[in-house]
Amino acid sequence: MGVLSQYVYRFGNGVADGESVRRDLLGGKGAGLAEMTQLAIPVPPGFTITTDVCRYWLERGKHPAGLQAEMDSGVEWLENIAGRRLNDPANPLLVSVRSGAPVSMPGMMDTVLNVGLNDHCLAGLAEKSGSRRFALDSYRRLIQMFGTIVLDLPKQEFDRAIDRVKSAHGIETDSELPQDALEKLISMYREIVLAYTGDPFPQDPREQLEMTVNAVFRSWGNERAKYYRKLNGISEKLGTAVTVQAMVFGNRGEDSGTGVGFTRNPSTGEREIFGEFLPNAQGEDIVAGTRTPMPLEHLSNAMPCVYRELVPFTSRLESHYRDVQDFEFTVESGKLFLLQTRSAKRAALAAVRTAVEMVSEGLITKHEALERVEPKSITEILSPQLDL
Repeated sequence: MGVLSQYVYRFGNGVADGESVRRDLLGGKGAGLAEMTQLAIPVPPGFTITTDVCRYWLERGKHPAGLQAEMDSGVEWLENIAGRRLNDPANPLLVSVRSGAPVSMPGMMDTVLNVGLNDHCLAGLAEKSGSRRFALDSYRRLIQMFGTIVLDLPKQEFDRAIDRVKSAHGIETDSELPQDALEKLISMYREIVLAYTGDPFPQDPREQLEMTVNAVFRSWGNERAKYYRKLNGISEKLGTAVTVQAMVFGNRGEDSGTGVGFTRNPSTGEREIFGEFLPNAQGEDIVAGTRTPMPLEHLSNAMPCVYRELVPFTSRLESHYRDVQDFEFTVESGKLFLLQTRSAKRAALAAVRTAVEMVSEGLITKHEALERVEPKSITEILSPQLDL
């Protein structure tokens, strides 16, 4: 691999670095965030480390010379934009670290949230947010995700610990854990990390960040990702980009939450916003299935101002990409942020219906509509089906 010209691309605060449309370089997530920034859609600021770096790291087991300087510069820029700083005991910056391949591979690679939190910053996060319980909940989430994804510790160890704590307090869901239970759980999680690694949970936020970035690169080669690529004919050589983004917190109270949605129904193709929302939660809570989310339209009653803001943003995305979008969002203390957009997977019937209707709406041409409907979709639609 030759000399790389740039490793880190920034986005946020209305500005995105120059090559935002290069999905091969920034991955779908990084390119999407940069384009959403340019469309004046609210996204948390951050930066994306390119797929070139992933391929270099996978081939040589180390980062290319110059990456660290660009990451340091990116972190400094992010601190200035966010108004918070890594390891600041009074007002700490926490970040998410997410994968993003050039071709959509939903759920196949890894994400770690709340990176940068440590003992030094816990009290500051509690005071800044006005809730020690929120700060403790964020910390236990970090240790659990970091332990399973970055340190590769057995997930069942953390699951058993939280089940024991919930049982002792007579509660069923994570969101019900009181402050003293969370403090106990953090202590138990620390013991798991120490027992398996021989070292305490890392306290240096920059060490946390570097280890997490490497873990996300490594997740390109996990078994489920390799199987997905083989099943879908995706090249092993693409690699994944890594997006580092200022945290926004859906678990900050009942005026916060997290959601996923589609600009049209992915089963029927009907032109309606469709999805799920979970109050007082972070994204992995929906994925884990430990709590039952509400249909997205219920957000119009729970947080009407947020819903009225969300709908035109998602319409703007569909018009820009001229395709059905699958999006993720977080609400923090009543403020909406979009975290991702990508072309949506959909059922065969929905694919045909949306292609036909988008022609009549003037979004795509008839030729484009024909290209979007795979022959196997027609076979599936014409096959006998049960009317449930």
